[in-house]
Amino acid sequence: MKREIIITADGSATIHIPEWNEQYHSKHGAIQEAYHVFIKHGLQHICLKPNQSLSILEIGFGTGLNALITLLEAEKLQIKINYVGVEGYPVNSQEVEKLNYASQLKSNINLFRELHNIAWEEAHQLTPYFSLQKQNKFFKEIKDKDSFNLIYFDAFGARVQPELWTESIFKKMHHALKNEGVLVTYSAKGSVRRAMQAVGFSVEKLPGPPGKREMLRATKL
Repeated sequence: MKREIIITADGSATIHIPEWNEQYHSKHGAIQEAYHVFIKHGLQHICLKPNQSLSILEIGFGTGLNALITLLEAEKLQIKINYVGVEGYPVNSQEVEKLNYASQLKSNINLFRELHNIAWEEAHQLTPYFSLQKQNKFFKEIKDKDSFNLIYFDAFGARVQPELWTESIFKKMHHALKNEGVLVTYSAKGSVRRAMQAVGFSVEKLPGPPGKREMLRATKL
């Protein structure tokens, strides 16, 4: 499918898919959304202490924005993060060069490029506080058990890919999390919340990012 780079309301870029009328991030602000959903209500929600070690699974590595802001937060908070990003359809190098996250976040462009250029399926220590392993596979192929403290569930919306928001997928997410692990997502659909609850998650609604009234956070009890 055709993909286009567009600029969102906060000045940061995202990828638009005309055929679906769908974006990788919110049109109301890619960076704003990422910080609100995944950092504020995900990473910062977990009790963090310097030199603590956390494991994060991202469902939809995509543009690398969530990985980049998590890397920057790890440095700021001085917590060690092992990050696994799963992606079925990686973005290409031409697209990466058009994504303006490094300049918008005032971070090193070479670090952002490195997120995309490192070899898949291998863990890479990119900074003293951040390790990244990218996995090129589909979400249904995930088989991790009790491995992660936090999941960023950033798949395309249920409107265009409903198969990614089912009980079978959330069962895999539940298995992948450690006890008291947390999953956060921008979605607030009733069908998504019910699918999460059906597999054992405790689910809460939270205020959404700009342009969305609510989002969901699920905890494995």
